[in-house]
Amino acid sequence: MLDLNEKYIINKEQEPIAVQLDIKVFKRLEEVLEDYALAQYMKETDTEEKLTLNEAKAYYKKLKKK
Repeated sequence: MLDLNEKYIINKEQEPIAVQLDIKVFKRLEEVLEDYALAQYMKETDTEEKLTLNEAKAYYKKLKKK
């Protein structure tokens, strides 16, 4: 499990209103979320047609020109 080492920011009524994280922890958390989102997207598109290597290269070249 990721050790967040979070710090809670509270208001005058002693209610938590925000959380402060170290940059290193934030970046790692961001990576985990991006990896999860990518995995979900890959699962959703798994039934789509697969491209050959040459088809993928041609498609990528078209994207770079736009």
